[in-house]
This record gives sequence, C-alpha cells and structure tokens, in this order.
Amino acid sequence: MTEAEDRKPQSDEAHSAFRPPGGVAAPADGESSTTSEFEIPQGLAVPRPTGTESETTSEFALPEGLDAPPAAPAEGEGSAFTTPSTYSAWTAPAAFTPASGFPAVNLTDVPWQDRMRAMLRMPVAERPAPESAQRHDDDTGPAVPRVLDLTLRIGELLLAGGEGAEDVEAAMFAVCRSYGLDRCEPNVTFTLLSISHQPSLVEDPVTASRTVRRRGTDYTRLAAVFHLVDDLSDPDTNISLEEAYRRLAEMRRNRHPYPTWVLTTASGLLAGAASVLVGGGLTVFVAAMLGSMLGDRLAWLCAGRGLPEFYQFAVAAMPPAAMGIMLTLVHVDVKASAVITGGLFALLPGRALVAGVQDGLTGFYITASARLLEVMYFFVSIVAGVLIVLYFGVQLGAELNPDAELGTGDEPLVQIGASMLLSLAFAILLQQERSTVLAVTLNGGVAWIVYGAMHVAGGISPVASTAAAAGLVGLFGQLMSRYRFASALPYTTAAIGPLLPGSATYFGLLAIAQSEVDRGLVSLSTAVALAMAIAIGVNLGGEISRLFLKVPGAASAAGRRAAKRTRGF
Repeated sequence: MTEAEDRKPQSDEAHSAFRPPGGVAAPADGESSTTSEFEIPQGLAVPRPTGTESETTSEFALPEGLDAPPAAPAEGEGSAFTTPSTYSAWTAPAAFTPASGFPAVNLTDVPWQDRMRAMLRMPVAERPAPESAQRHDDDTGPAVPRVLDLTLRIGELLLAGGEGAEDVEAAMFAVCRSYGLDRCEPNVTFTLLSISHQPSLVEDPVTASRTVRRRGTDYTRLAAVFHLVDDLSDPDTNISLEEAYRRLAEMRRNRHPYPTWVLTTASGLLAGAASVLVGGGLTVFVAAMLGSMLGDRLAWLCAGRGLPEFYQFAVAAMPPAAMGIMLTLVHVDVKASAVITGGLFALLPGRALVAGVQDGLTGFYITASARLLEVMYFFVSIVAGVLIVLYFGVQLGAELNPDAELGTGDEPLVQIGASMLLSLAFAILLQQERSTVLAVTLNGGVAWIVYGAMHVAGGISPVASTAAAAGLVGLFGQLMSRYRFASALPYTTAAIGPLLPGSATYFGLLAIAQSEVDRGLVSLSTAVALAMAIAIGVNLGGEISRLFLKVPGAASAAGRRAAKRTRGF
C-alpha cells in the first residue's frame, strides 16, 4: 500500500466495531477463539485456598492427579452475585418443604376465641387449613363480597358494643374461615373496620370496609353476636348466609331488655350504693340516689336534643354535686362528700378505660390511644360539671373540707351488700342478659372482699389492693366466659364498679375549686393510678387464665403470638 493510499479517507466499513485495529492479527478461527468478558486473562494466576480446611479431604474431594477447573475470581465487594461471607450451605434455610413436613397444628378442640387469636398472630403460610366450612346450595360456595359484608356487620356490632379490638378481629376472622375464606386479614381501628381476602397469589384481592358511627352499650346484643359466631364456627352446625343475615337482622331489631325507667332507677341505686361504700348512711343513700336519677334524666334530655356526649356527662354530674352542696348549706348532719362521690361513681367511664388499656396491652396502639383520649374527654367533662357546682357552693359559704377522708364504714356486711348492689345496678345499666346478672353481682362482692381484706385489714396501699382485686375479677370473668364461648365483658365490667376511684376524684376537684391546685392534682393523680390499676388488673387476670389454664387439644400452637415482636429494639 502506497503512502497516498494510507492518507486516503477510510470508509465506514473500515471503522466497524468488529474490525481488528491495525497492527493486530485477526484470529484464525473467530468462532472458537471468541473470548468472554468473564474469562480469566492469560497469565493471571487464580489463588487457591490455603489452610486446614483446604487440606482436609472429604468424600467429595477430587482424586489426585485430576486438576480442578480454574475457579472464577471473586466478585467485587457489593456485587449482587457475591455470596455473603456468613453464608453456609449446611445452615441455609430449606428452599422447599422438607420430606418430614412441617409440624401439624391442631386447633379443632379449642374454643373459637383461642383458635382465632392464635391464627391471627401466625403468618399466612403457617395457618392451618380451614375446618369444614358451612354447607351451601351449590358447589361454588358463597359469594366473597357477601361473606365480607356479613363479617363487617358482625364486627360493627361488636365494636359498637365496646368489645376490644383483638376480640373483634378474632370474631371477624372466625366468620370468614367458617365460610371457607382462609386468606383473610381483618383490621380494626377504633371506628373503622376493614377486611381483605386474596383467593390466591395470582388473583386480585377483594377489600371491603365499614365505619362505626354510633356506639351504644347493650351487652345482651353483644352476647347474641358471640352466640352467632360460635354457631358459625361449629363444624356440626350448618348456617347459610341467608340464615346468618336473618339472625343478624333480629339482633338489630330487638329492643333493649330493660325499659328506660329501670335504667334510671338503676343509676340511682348505683349512686346510693357507692355513697354507702364510702361511709354514708340512709340519708346519704337517698340523696345520692335522687341526685343521680335527676342527672340521668337531664342527660337523656340533652341526648334527645343532639348535644355531644361531652355536654351530657357535664350536665349529669351537676345534680349530685348540687345535692351535696344543698345538704351542707341547710346544715344537715350528713357526709355531703359521700353524696357527691356516689354521683361520680355512676359517671366514671370504667368500661371505656378497661377497653382502651386492653387494646394497648394487646398491641392495638392506635385504637387504644383513641379510646383513652375519649376517656380523657369524658373525665374532663365530669370535672367541668362538678367544678362549676363546687365553685358556686364555695362562694355561697358551703363548708366542704378537702382534707376529710371517706372511710369504708365499720360494718363489713353492709359494705359487701352495697358493693353487690352497685354491681347489680351497673349490670342493668349495661343492658346485660338476666342470666349473667347474678354471676357478675357475686363477682363484684368478691372484688370488694379482696380489696377490703388487703387495704382495710392488711394495710396495703389502695393501688396494689385495687390491682389485685381487679385481677381476680378478670380471672373469674374469663373463666365464666371461656366455656360459654361468650365475651368476658359482661362478667368483668360491672364487677369493677365498686373499685372505681370516685372519692379520689371528688377530693381532687374540691381542692382545685378551693384554689389548692397542688393538692388537687395529687389527688387526681391518685385517681388516675387507681383507674390504671383496675384496667391493667382486669387484663392481667384474663391473660393469666390463658397462660396457665390448659386447653384440651391446643398443644403448643394455641398460645397467642406476642403483639410486639421487636422487644423494643
């Protein structure tokens, strides 16, 4: 090639990416000599592992004289193909189901509440297959949207009745599994219910939700809903969707078991019995009863006018406080503080407090925060109503002593009778079934006996005595409800009535009304401590029953998984 030809512009083909550059000889056989980007360059020695492990022979070692193929170089740090330094084939998790299989989980003989609580805490892949589902008219099974709608309606009644979030989720999960929907995930957040069902990993999930806008206390309806869920979970009882809807409609249509005048009388009896618990006599009993009944009627009037519950509680707290102030102004030789304290017993939101603390202890922190905030609003409304009356009473010259202490009286039998009457009236206010009233009345008497034995006779602090008595109430309530497949609320809520911190609340408000804010805050802090002791004690009693009582057929899988799995870190 001449010098002129070298200076001639090269064509596009000369600049091809596959043409060897000048001065480089092309390979003789391009197909066989093509190199890969992963091939080790010539002249680069591959380091061989040294040490005792490489020198140790095994049955899989290559025989002498046979060289192993050169190993690929180690990938750079951070590569997606790099095997972790801590990886070991001997300790790696199984990629497939082992030949021995996974241990079977037997939950067929356990009460449905325990079965559902256990499975809700399991991963979806580890949950046992559904038991024999309800029979249907055709082989295709029920429509998924209808099952989810029925589940949400049942959960709405439970949540509106004051049931804990964990028990509501367990009931919703039980309804879905009874109709063969095993891949369901219920979710409860105070006023919002939602549930999602995914038929398989390749199908789209179906999700439905429902909002609870109105809440009312009716433990008779609550027990009927639990009975329906129990029947649906029983493999020997076949209930169609139409039958379940019909029974649910009957529960909604049924009127409350007690008329309005009975509820008003029960409110008065509750306040009167509470005034006797703190050392009042017959006159105090009648005055507290009349004040509470008047407050109850005023609260009903406010509710009919559409006023929020905050103002209803404030109005209901005024008549008992006014009754105590009036007795002091007319110089009647009675404990006016006992009258006001009795009226506070009928208003303190013990049911909402126990449900809120229970939700927090079981891991439902959003629902617990909302319920405890609701309790705080109720408490503030009661404080506002009583403080208004106490302020005017002090201005009128009423002699109220915040240093005085309300005792428990010198007649233990009278105190026990008053505590049982208080629990009985509380059970009627909660609209409980007549069959459960006697049991909860006895449970309330036992709670007061334990409290009196520890605090009055034993000299133990009131907080510890209250917690122990509430724990016993929770244990007995769980035992009563476990084998009846019912909710534990009807057996525990009314029984904690005698333990509510009415006197500590009253003296704290009185001290604040007399401009002794420091003393009042100390007394109110004691009331909060007593309320928390009640709530935690009730929940702990129920957990102790699940922890130590052996449930037939549950094996080790019936134990509920912890709600908080990180242990704080």
